[in-house]
Amino acid sequence: MDEDIDTGSAHSARIYDYIIGGRDHYPADREAGDAMCREWPALPVHMRANRDFMNRAVRYLAAEAGIRQFLDVGTGIPTSPNIHEIARSVSPDARVVYVDNDPLVLRLAEGLLDGSPAGRTACIEADMRDPAGILAAPELRATLDPSRPVALTVIAIVHFMTDEDDAVGIVRRLLDPLPSGSHLAMSIGTAEFAPDEVGRVAREYAARGMPMRLRTFAEAEEFFAGLDLVAPGIVQVHKWRPDGTGTEVIRDEDIAMYGVVARKP
Repeated sequence: MDEDIDTGSAHSARIYDYIIGGRDHYPADREAGDAMCREWPALPVHMRANRDFMNRAVRYLAAEAGIRQFLDVGTGIPTSPNIHEIARSVSPDARVVYVDNDPLVLRLAEGLLDGSPAGRTACIEADMRDPAGILAAPELRATLDPSRPVALTVIAIVHFMTDEDDAVGIVRRLLDPLPSGSHLAMSIGTAEFAPDEVGRVAREYAARGMPMRLRTFAEAEEFFAGLDLVAPGIVQVHKWRPDGTGTEVIRDEDIAMYGVVARKP
């Protein structure tokens, strides 16, 4: 319900939706997005590249790694193609659980639910900072088989978690109960390629109550200790297995996100 949504304050998922050309945002989100793009005009390129990385990673997981179960934490505003659409284009029996703590995201995600006898989609309203609550959710238990590999996708979210949140520990607690053969796909915010511009965007987020924690390459590596990195390893999102379908010319300095897929032994 709209009364559950704080439309007067900008929200990271709705800012993202606005900048990549979506429809589900409010004036506060548009004001924030415009301010951020003034500080870094490449921000839309960066955000579209992140979205494209997610699509390629999910297709890899379904088509090449054989994954049929997906747990997407920090879903954001649904934008087609969604994870379940990509996975089911490979295998109709793919199952997906979406997790987010924004009421608007959950309301929109409910439209993705279906009664397909083969695949199944569920949505959980939960905060990533409560991994135990996510894993214990009845919707997850009714949708995913804990004995079969799961792809845990954590896309463009950990840069909104401060050191006090312990993002590495949270991701580990989500991954630990998953069986061997499960995968972790992440995009991780960094300021290493455009420090001044990304720093200004981070200040715009912080001014609206959304402090950011951008990570170096070495700090990004910490999420994947004990996992087997899928080639090409930890790279900027536009360099992770490009498929040649993009028409944008992307410069390294226009991208502030590492993209990674790794397998749990």
